[in-house]
Amino acid sequence: MSAGDRLLPDGGEPGRRIEGVDLARGLALIGMFLAHVAPAAGEPVGALLLSFADERPRLLFALTAGLALGFISGGTRPIPAAPGFAGGPDRARLRLQVAIRAGILIALGLLITAYLRPLVFVILDVYGIAFLLLLPLLFLPRRVLLWIGVPLLAVAPGIAVVVASTQWVADVRAAGWKLPVDWAFSGAYPVIEWVPVMLIGLALARYGADRPRVVATTAIVGGAAAALLLGPAKLLIDLGARQLTDQAAHDSGIRLSALGESLHALANVGVGCLVVATAVALTALAAPAVRRIASAVASPVTAMGAMPFTIYTVHLVVLAASIRVEDGLLTDDSWALAIGLVLGSMAFAWTWRRYLGRGPLETIMRWASLRAVPARVPLPPGDRGDGAGA
Repeated sequence: MSAGDRLLPDGGEPGRRIEGVDLARGLALIGMFLAHVAPAAGEPVGALLLSFADERPRLLFALTAGLALGFISGGTRPIPAAPGFAGGPDRARLRLQVAIRAGILIALGLLITAYLRPLVFVILDVYGIAFLLLLPLLFLPRRVLLWIGVPLLAVAPGIAVVVASTQWVADVRAAGWKLPVDWAFSGAYPVIEWVPVMLIGLALARYGADRPRVVATTAIVGGAAAALLLGPAKLLIDLGARQLTDQAAHDSGIRLSALGESLHALANVGVGCLVVATAVALTALAAPAVRRIASAVASPVTAMGAMPFTIYTVHLVVLAASIRVEDGLLTDDSWALAIGLVLGSMAFAWTWRRYLGRGPLETIMRWASLRAVPARVPLPPGDRGDGAGA
C-alpha cells in the first residue's frame, strides 16, 4: 500500500498507511450513503441516525482530503524547496500529478452528472477544482495553513449564503455561468467552504496526524468546537429560516442564516477532527490489544476508506440504476438500498484489498496521473508523521 492512497484519486510513495485516516474516510462514505438514499425517518432512532449524516460526511471527506495532500507531499517533512520553477523539479512534479488527477476528477464528475444523472450532487468535479486551488498553498508553513484555514472557515460558509442569495448570482446563472458559480458559491459543495477545511487537514498532516500530542489536541479542540457551536448554529439557522419567509425580515434572515452556517461548519469540522483523532488513537496509539481488536473490527470500513474513489464512483452508478417513480416523483430512497450499499461496499473493499491491494480506480488514477513512475526523492526516514515506514 502507498501513502498516496490516502488521497481520493490515489497516489504513491512506498510507506505505511495511517489506518485511522482510512477508517475516518470510510465512516464518511457510510454517512454519505445514508444521506443520499435513507428515507426520512419519523422514529427517534432513525431521525438521530440521519442527523449524523447531515453535512458532516462531506466535511469529513474534505478534511481527510487535506490530510492526504499533506501525506503525499511529505507529511511533517514536506518535499524541500529547490531552485527552479515552482520550488524545484520535485515540487513541480508533485503539483503536476495533483493537477492531472484534478482534471480527471472534474471530467469524470461532469460526465457522471450529465449522463448517469443520479439524484444526488456529485462531488468529484468540486474535488478537482479544490485540488487546483490548493496547488499554490501546498507547501506553506503549517501554522500559516491553520491561520488561513480556520479564520476562512469561520467566514466562508456565511459568505456563500450571502452571495448565493444575491441577484447577481441569479443573473450570472441565467446567463449561462451556472456551473462555475455553483462550484464557487451556490452549489451543494462550494469550494469557498471546502478549501479551508482541506487547509486544516493539510496542516494536521504537517503537524503529524498520528503523533500523540497532535491527536490529543485535535480531539480536544474538535470536541470543544462541536459542543460549543452545534446548539447556537442550529438555533440561528432555524431562526433565519423563519425570518426568510417574512419579506420584511428577509435581510435579517439572510444574516442569521449566514452566521448560523458558519458556526455549523466550524462545529461539523470539529466533529470531523474528533472522528479522525479517535480513529487514529484506536488504531495507532492505544494499547496493543485494543489496537488489534479495533483494527480487526473496523477493517471492512477501513478498506472502504482505502479505496474511496472506487467506492464513491460505483455507488453513483448504483444510485443511477436504482431511480424509480414513486407517487409520481423520481426517487432512489430506500433503507434496503442504503444497507445494501454499506454492506456491499464493505464486503467488496475488504475482499479486494486483502487479495488484490489497491482499489481498481485508484490503480487507474495512479498510472494516469504519473504516480506510478518512481519518485526521485525518498521519504525521510524515521518520520512517523508522513506515513513513511515499513
